[in-house]
Amino acid sequence: MAIPGTESVELIGDAGAVLQPGFTGLTAPDWLRRRLGSGELGGVALFGRNIRTPQQVARLTAELYALNGDLLVATDEEGGDVTRLEVASGSSYPGNLALGAVDDTDLTERVARSIGFDLSSVGVNLDYAPDADVNSNPDNPVIGVRSFGGDGELAARHTAAYVRGLQSAGVAACAKHFPGHGDTAGDSHLGLPRIDLTPEQFQEHLLPFRAAIAAGVKSIMTAHILFPAYDPHLPATMSREILTGLLREELGFQGLIVTDGIEMGAISGTHGVAAGAVKAIAAGADTICVGGGLQDEAAFLYLRDALVWAVREGRLPAERLHEAAERNRAVARWSAAVREAQVGTHGEVGIGLAAARRALRVHGELRPLRGVPHVVEFSPGANIAVGDETPWGVAGPLAELVPGTTRARVGAPATRLEGSGLLHVAVAAEGAEVDTAPLLGAAVGRPLVVVVRDVHRHGWMRRAALALTAARPDAVVVEIGTAHGVAEVFADRGTTVLATHGGARVCGIAAAEALAGLAVPAARSH
Repeated sequence: MAIPGTESVELIGDAGAVLQPGFTGLTAPDWLRRRLGSGELGGVALFGRNIRTPQQVARLTAELYALNGDLLVATDEEGGDVTRLEVASGSSYPGNLALGAVDDTDLTERVARSIGFDLSSVGVNLDYAPDADVNSNPDNPVIGVRSFGGDGELAARHTAAYVRGLQSAGVAACAKHFPGHGDTAGDSHLGLPRIDLTPEQFQEHLLPFRAAIAAGVKSIMTAHILFPAYDPHLPATMSREILTGLLREELGFQGLIVTDGIEMGAISGTHGVAAGAVKAIAAGADTICVGGGLQDEAAFLYLRDALVWAVREGRLPAERLHEAAERNRAVARWSAAVREAQVGTHGEVGIGLAAARRALRVHGELRPLRGVPHVVEFSPGANIAVGDETPWGVAGPLAELVPGTTRARVGAPATRLEGSGLLHVAVAAEGAEVDTAPLLGAAVGRPLVVVVRDVHRHGWMRRAALALTAARPDAVVVEIGTAHGVAEVFADRGTTVLATHGGARVCGIAAAEALAGLAVPAARSH
């Protein structure tokens, strides 16, 4: 749609200021530089596709800031399984569940501060973290290890600590996904989940967001979820009752409200991205995260023009759009001032690995491996928030300690596609089975390590792991997911289980050290 020549420069600038598009490649495309230089764009989101080295990212962001000093440069750097800066190697920090398992808020704050300095040093000033969800549903397919845990009070104190740590480095924190994604059994990347809790029941899920607000969090991200207790018709991202009534008026948050990716199936597959963006801003959101699946100039113009036309037609007050734009600019200015005062400051070297070691839990008796092991790693497929580019597992770091270690990686058999809108994901078909004979054959006369991820959620994985441990009761199981009920799954055969509470690179290293007898886990469960 064309923009009439009579539209004010301010209106066009405000519409561009609330959008955070992505792009492809390691350098900024011409269209992005042109829109930034003309004042038509105020934000950008970086993903793994834009990142190779810290030096390259720093050069990229320096070029962008030179074009617009009030720019927000955002990314998803949660630590743990969800990393963008270390997409090619895996994170140097454990994720939230590992930090929650340790339950040392000083440690959480130190880890977050180090992540903040990593981001600040390369020019990122808005981090879509921490995940403040209370993971009350063990079958949640998208939150899991990204949450500090299933207890609201625990999640609240660690959310506040994470916010303090990250923002002390001059990087705006973004607590997500308001008002809570922890009780879902569906993935909002693929469709529109629904949570049927009463407002009273929801109080535990609101605790981390209350704590984040009290800690001075600069931004909060919305959930693409339907919450009938607050709004029976619109997902939180588009609901005035939730964003203005609950978040602004009841909880008193006056900072930046950021939407989850507007191209996700919960919005694109139901209302559409343009209507979703307009209704989100009208409802009280200030920033539209665009870049996950919409990453070219046409997508940016489509959404920008949708906002401008909504103002012209009276569906979106110009004052509301301008207020949203100013909130984006204010966060950018805050970050610039803090980061300028922090030049030359760095995070703690090794704090991530130290935290991962403290998060290890052993069920049973763990003896150092005798001989060169064979590692079977079951992969259910990474959820879309994590992505499949980032390496994970125990075999790699174990091979560094025990040369000759071999690995077999086993994916879900007989997969089928599920999803809606722009995104789909492969899932295992019901009753799918793994042939375990070759896996056992490769481990004859050698120690066997079986790596699982959320074994309680995947029947095919559980059956295969039980078959392996039935044949090899001396095998050690390493659970790199939430570890929900994992000790009980293998209890009947006395199998030793090592839980890492996440699949980050440092979690794999910590597990490998324990398996090789080079470190004793800090905590044991019997």
